Amino acid sequence: MRREVLGILILTGASLLPEMAARGAPEIAIAIRYLQAEGTSHSHLYLYREDGKLLRQLTNDNSSQDSAPIFAPDGASIVFAREKPGGIREFWSVDPFGKLSKKLEAAPDWYVAAKSSPYFTNVEPEESASPNTSGSPDESPSPTATPIPTYKSSDGSVELILREDPNSEDDQIDGPGHGKHYLLRALKTGTETEFEKIPGFYGVFGLLHETQDKDQHFLFDGPLRLAFFDLHLNSTDGDTVFALDFTGPRLVRLSPNWAAPIPLPGEAAFLTFTENRYVPIPGSKKTANCSYMEHWDERLNKIRYAREKSVALCYGASMYRLDKNPRVITTRRGAD
Repeated sequence: MRREVLGILILTGASLLPEMAARGAPEIAIAIRYLQAEGTSHSHLYLYREDGKLLRQLTNDNSSQDSAPIFAPDGASIVFAREKPGGIREFWSVDPFGKLSKKLEAAPDWYVAAKSSPYFTNVEPEESASPNTSGSPDESPSPTATPIPTYKSSDGSVELILREDPNSEDDQIDGPGHGKHYLLRALKTGTETEFEKIPGFYGVFGLLHETQDKDQHFLFDGPLRLAFFDLHLNSTDGDTVFALDFTGPRLVRLSPNWAAPIPLPGEAAFLTFTENRYVPIPGSKKTANCSYMEHWDERLNKIRYAREKSVALCYGASMYRLDKNPRVITTRRGAD
């Protein structure tokens, strides 16, 4: 099933401030709405350290829904939208210490002009392009022959060969078991491994690509060496995403449902905007479709930026990284 992550991802640069130098480690501001069995729940802003430590709650207005936080380019403040009853939308600013909160006359220019940043998706470009291969695919010997898609990493270390067996029932549909005949080839040694033999294999279908570069299918940053695949599960659970870790190799499922990988340039890590369907709400017989921001390191260890075992919705997040380029990484969503 083709789909986009619901959000706008942006990257901006910034200048050094003494206040940010004192804080040091990267921080991420997240708009989280914790769902409850009774009454109306509200979205507030929370500030986490990159390692998952909750630093503080930044807002606590229970008459509205706070969403779409974005760090200012200098990291000294966070601007966000406040949705009030009656369709009223305001823009507010708060400092990372939660002390200086004020209503703005309008959203700053840098907030309005924020541009999309890369994340991995399965949505095809408007005009179909040939797979990214080491060269142009050979011309088909007949009108019915189709070249096998192959994808080579930019460092020339690995190649993915997405071959299918026409006699395999699993290979005829996008579902569990598909992709068992895909090949992982180590180009330096010539070693080939069928995906079915890779630990963690459950099924893979489409190779995800970056939104800003349709030919970019790999996430290599320091020791981090990954590619991402989608897979349709069923009409209830929708789609899911697997990370192929070339250092194993192994396949790691990023979520029971969808997860959009968001690169962190200059770090052997990435974020995901993660969806979990039908999460039970404590104290009731209700369930909810939830969303969270998560952090994955080079060993694919996961940190969730939310209360443990919470039922929640993420209404946007923004990370400030003082010593990285770009310094600000943001995913922005409006409240549902």
